[in-house]
Amino acid sequence: MILVTGAAGGPQGSTGRAVAGHLLERGEAVRAFVHADDHRAEELRKLGAEVVVGDLREISSVRPAVRGVSRAFFTYPVTAGLLDATGAFAAAAREEGVARVVEVSQLDASPDALTPRMRRHWVAEQVFDWAGVGAVHLRAAVFFENLAAVAAAAGDRRELALPLGSRDTLIPLVAAADVARVAAGLLLDPGPAEPVCLVTGQMATVGEAADAMGVAYVDLPPEEWEARAMEIYRDPYTVEHLTHLWAIFRLIGAGHHPLYGVTESIERIGGRPPTTLREFVLSR
Repeated sequence: MILVTGAAGGPQGSTGRAVAGHLLERGEAVRAFVHADDHRAEELRKLGAEVVVGDLREISSVRPAVRGVSRAFFTYPVTAGLLDATGAFAAAAREEGVARVVEVSQLDASPDALTPRMRRHWVAEQVFDWAGVGAVHLRAAVFFENLAAVAAAAGDRRELALPLGSRDTLIPLVAAADVARVAAGLLLDPGPAEPVCLVTGQMATVGEAADAMGVAYVDLPPEEWEARAMEIYRDPYTVEHLTHLWAIFRLIGAGHHPLYGVTESIERIGGRPPTTLREFVLSR
C-alpha cells in the first residue's frame, strides 16, 4: 500500500493527484489522502484508490492513514502549516515503520536560504531524516504552473508581469508533471535512493518564458507585484514566499548559480525527457 497526500490536487501543481494516477495506472494499491470528500475524491475512488479524508496537520488524522503503508508521498501547499504537517506525518510514518517517504521540497532548501519557506523546507527535511523513514527530498525548481497562474490572472492584458528586472533574468523551471513522474519512479523503485534529488527541467530567461507563453513580459515594481499577487493567491504566506523568490532571481539576474541547470533525474527516474514550457503551454 502506498499513501499519497495531496491526492485531490490543487492550484499549485497537483503533484499528489498526478502521483496517484501514475501508481494506479501501474496497478499499485493506493491510499489517497484528501482534505475534503468531494467530486475529486469520488474520481479517485472510481480509479481504484482507497480514499481517506483528514487534515495533514493533525496526528489524529495521519496515524490511521499511515497504518499498513510501506511507502508514501508527502506534499504540502505553499501556505501555513508545513512544519505541523511534517511533524505529524514523520511521527506516524516512523511509528508504522514506513520504508520510504518521497517528499516535495524546494531547489535551494537550506538553513541559510533567502526565503522563509525554503528554510522551513530544510527543517522539514531534517525532521524526515531524523524519523528514519528512508526520506527522499525532491528539491524542485519553480513550477510552470506558477508562471501560468500569473499570466492567466492578467486576462486580456496578455502579459507576464513579475518583479524580475531584465528580460534576461534566468529562472530554473520544471513541470509539476515531471516532478510527479520522478516521485512515482522513486516510490516504485525497490533499490536504494539518494536522500536528495534535484528536479529542474528547463533553464529559461523570463523573456523566453513569456515568449513561450505567447505574452509580453512586464517588469513590475515589487510593491505593485505584492498587491496583484494578493488578488491572485489570496494568501499572505504564498505572497511572502513568491515575493522573496522573485527578489532572489532578480538579484542573480543573468548570472550563474550553482543550482542552475537541467537535471538528469527527470529522464533517468521519470522515464522521459523533461517537458519544456512550450510543450506545457500547448498541452493546456
